[in-house]
Amino acid sequence: MTDARLRHGRASLGLSFFVQGVTFALLVTRIPAIQDRYGISDGLLPVFLAAVPILAGAGSVVTEKVVARVRPRVVLRWAQPVVLLALLGVGAGSELWEAALAMGAFGLAVGALDASMNMMGVSLQRAYGRSIMLGFHAAYSLGGIAGASMAWAGAHWDLSLLVSYLPVVVVLLPAALVGSRWYVEGKHEDEGQAEERGKAGSVSFKLLMPLCLVMSFAYIGDSTVSNWSAKYLQDVLGSSEQLSTVPYNVYMVTTLLGRAVGDFGVRRFGAVAVVRFGSVLAAAGFGVVAMAGGAWVGMLGFTMLGFGLCVIVPQTFAAAGRLFPGASDTAIARLNIFNYVGFLVGSPLVGALGDAWSYRGAMLVPMVLVLAMLVYAKSFGAEPARYGGGHERPRTADVG
Repeated sequence: MTDARLRHGRASLGLSFFVQGVTFALLVTRIPAIQDRYGISDGLLPVFLAAVPILAGAGSVVTEKVVARVRPRVVLRWAQPVVLLALLGVGAGSELWEAALAMGAFGLAVGALDASMNMMGVSLQRAYGRSIMLGFHAAYSLGGIAGASMAWAGAHWDLSLLVSYLPVVVVLLPAALVGSRWYVEGKHEDEGQAEERGKAGSVSFKLLMPLCLVMSFAYIGDSTVSNWSAKYLQDVLGSSEQLSTVPYNVYMVTTLLGRAVGDFGVRRFGAVAVVRFGSVLAAAGFGVVAMAGGAWVGMLGFTMLGFGLCVIVPQTFAAAGRLFPGASDTAIARLNIFNYVGFLVGSPLVGALGDAWSYRGAMLVPMVLVLAMLVYAKSFGAEPARYGGGHERPRTADVG
């Protein structure tokens, strides 16, 4: 495979990560507007919000089966337009059943999209022989910042959901379809597909479980920041309403910055050291948030969280690809499910503990879980799993 083709494939996949970041941010940051548009009650809203990650997990399971017959690039090529059209459907409907249908389609397609994007990222990283996964997730973070900014503008100017979403979809849908022409993977069809299919059943859940736990813990931490940072700053640390919106924006920016330089850290120090450093920094961030005496100290804690957590998820996908080099698509599809497990558990867990105990105390729970990732950090440098009598060893550069 030529260097030019790899570069084009890397750029097109980066575009897909960016588009997904924009799309997801536009949905989750306009939840209050969606609730108002469809008259969704406060009691029913958690059902809608929980349904999206549950269906996304189902979409990831289906993707595992589909990629046994077609390549991940085919799944990604068609899943991304469905996600964008589902977002447009959320903005265009008026009846409750229309919202349920659009968000259901969004959830299923997002699961397929997340799984196939990371499958291709791991495959390209293998072809490059060095760490590039964090760069893809940096593109996602950049898209998230762009999407959140557009959502803020829509809310500020009191634009309808359809008016907010339609120009984004009109621009990004054809861009994603055109970009998909240059999707490539680390192995050619004739070299890798038969091996990948033949060894799909070789993924050991016991070997994969440490990475699954790390994925869940990371997303518990992430969802805590996403859902509770504003409330914590305002209700616990006494900030103004305006200032309480700052921590999540700071968190997103630090996530972008950390991922933008994270690949260099992995190449220099190795994945295990980077994951350990990220775990300690994120745990320290939660500790600072829990003990903060004022809003500015709290924001320092959330800043530390962004730099710490940002490296974990991309490296978890990369580690699964290294651990099961002959069945990386299957491993990543299964690992991706625990993305949604963490998202589902994190916010309700912190909310329940905050109501029953205190929100300061509740912040200590994700702190402990994030710190527990140190126990599993060695899995990020594990040797590939054995397949019968064979043993495929990764390139040295690919590990670090």
